[in-house]
Amino acid sequence: MLNVSEDILSLTDFKRRTTELLDRMRATRRPLVLTLNGKAECVVQSAEAYQQLVDEAEKNNAIERIRQGLESMRAGQGRPASEVFAALEERYPYLRRK
Repeated sequence: MLNVSEDILSLTDFKRRTTELLDRMRATRRPLVLTLNGKAECVVQSAEAYQQLVDEAEKNNAIERIRQGLESMRAGQGRPASEVFAALEERYPYLRRK
């Protein structure tokens, strides 16, 4: 979680103290918000934290797509999987099961 009093600093300060701040970021596992002319410009975080964020976003996206699919099926939309596979096998004969 971001600590507003410690994790928001100027880009200039980050340039001066890069190694120290990267070490602190790794130790605390908190991102840094860098400002330019007093406004938030970018967020710096570890590659591991970024990967966790990406993984969580992908997971949430998949869950939402599944939820939407289930909702559409409950509403009577969609087709049974057997119909979909039959249509695919008709269109692409090399997919036919033997």
